[in-house]
Amino acid sequence: MIIGIANDHRGVKLKEKIQKYLHNNGYTCINYGTDTEDSVDYVDYAEKLCKAINNHEADYGILICGTGIGMSIAANKIKGIRCGRVVNPREAALTKEHNMANVIALSEDTENAEEIVNAFLTTKYSDNERHIRRVNKISKLEE
Repeated sequence: MIIGIANDHRGVKLKEKIQKYLHNNGYTCINYGTDTEDSVDYVDYAEKLCKAINNHEADYGILICGTGIGMSIAANKIKGIRCGRVVNPREAALTKEHNMANVIALSEDTENAEEIVNAFLTTKYSDNERHIRRVNKISKLEE
């Protein structure tokens, strides 16, 4: 499984921690973020990651900025992306299972990032008709 990860200047340290976790757990990780703490625009990095997912360069994505909110807003503007801003493993699992999210967004100060990432990556999309119906309705909003 290939995981794309992107961050702005506020997410450099957490990105490095998550990359180490991913590599140690057998995932391939592609860095679409900045590697410096020089100020950058988070929107540019959200776009890079989401385009990579749509181009099948990565299976899932992780976005990191100061709050995770800006990245999630930007990501959800891109057709085919369903991004949830999550704060705990339960939310990570549910956004993937019920909303079929292909990206999660985290804040720079997320303390349990490894648990959140694990929950997101190991949870399967729901095959429940009501979840599929709802995600299909979300996709129609992009038309």
